Amino acid sequence: MTLPNFRSTWLQTAGRLRRDEAGALTTFGLYICAAMAIVGGIAIDYQNLMTVRAQLQVTADAVAHAALYNRETMDPDDAKEAAIALVQSTQPNAKYGDVLLPDDIIFGTYDIADDKFYADPNGTEAVLVSTARLLERGNPVIGHLMQFVGFDTFDVRTNSIFVTYQPPCFREGFVAEDVVDIQSNNAFYNGFCIHSNTYVSVNSNNFFEPGSVVSMPDTTLLDLPNSGFETNEGLRQALRNGVYRLRLLNRINHEIDEIMTFGSERMPAYINGPLVHALHGKQIKASDLVQNAYNRITCNGNSITITPDVPLQNMVVHTPCEVTFGNGTVLDNTIFITTATHQDYAVKGSHIQVGRDDNCADDGGSIIISKGGMTFASNLKAYGAQLLALGNIEFAANADGIEGASFISGMTISGTSNMTMGFCGGGMDHTLQADYFRLAL
Repeated sequence: MTLPNFRSTWLQTAGRLRRDEAGALTTFGLYICAAMAIVGGIAIDYQNLMTVRAQLQVTADAVAHAALYNRETMDPDDAKEAAIALVQSTQPNAKYGDVLLPDDIIFGTYDIADDKFYADPNGTEAVLVSTARLLERGNPVIGHLMQFVGFDTFDVRTNSIFVTYQPPCFREGFVAEDVVDIQSNNAFYNGFCIHSNTYVSVNSNNFFEPGSVVSMPDTTLLDLPNSGFETNEGLRQALRNGVYRLRLLNRINHEIDEIMTFGSERMPAYINGPLVHALHGKQIKASDLVQNAYNRITCNGNSITITPDVPLQNMVVHTPCEVTFGNGTVLDNTIFITTATHQDYAVKGSHIQVGRDDNCADDGGSIIISKGGMTFASNLKAYGAQLLALGNIEFAANADGIEGASFISGMTISGTSNMTMGFCGGGMDHTLQADYFRLAL
């Protein structure tokens, strides 16, 4: 019997194992698997951080807009409190901790040119809002797979700045919720704006200087005659798409109350005291109205006529009646308000001058406010003038607004022919404005 040669067998087996390549990549595969797990962990945690950051940014933007909007009618603390309440619906404290604290809302001003925010506790022009999930607040973002390489938590902070602005169309131009209808032989100069939230209708032989604007939600809705672009010089270049909420008209009751409240921000500087001068009748002489005072007119029936024996100067006039201005009426540093609601004829007249003809000087501008409409038969002259109507605004031939005109209607604006409208720039400082809000950062 021959005994096996164990040494030879072992050497043969070892040789076979040395030459066998099966499983050679197992160790390398383990390294690859570990690296992929690390990269995957980074990707998952990074995606989670970006999601959290996006949520915080949306919250900061919403709170900034709400805080600045509320600041119009609230003191700073109440505006902050109202804005913070929004956070509870999207990122409640019970789940996300204190992502926003009162000190994270800062009112102030913003210099767009220098890209700098300046804090002012009583500011109304801008707001800076910061939202955060921080370790120091006890609400950091928890790492998932990154915990295994020493990153347990992450701090995330976002900022948002909202500012107020006034669209140029509301400063000087025609703005209507419904159609703006312009007939023939009119001229609109650099800076003047025509806007409708429905569409604009233009007839022939009008001139639009470069820099003028004609806007509506969709410029393809522009109503033109055949060859309308050929017969309306500059119109094609003036077209813009856009929509505006008519905030000033939406808050017209508030604006009227503010104007009639002594000591309010809307009270004109030329009003000397809170006493109201009361008149009653159907025919009112302009000389019967008191300068530097509030005047209230009640009427026999539902209408009054103003006889223009003198200019209406340095006064506020309020009436619930429909108003007819006699030929030659001049409003100079005057606000005239009627709460009559006839959509066409709450205010009417012919050969009316609204504002002082002073080549765009700061003083002398005037305002007519109507809860109904306005119609002017001919020769409406606007010098630093603002017409605000919940109803229609209609004016016939020879309107002149080259020294500043702002017409805002909750219905339609209709102008016929031979009008000249331009951008004044100055002389419109005392017109009513409603702030609009936009994201600056």
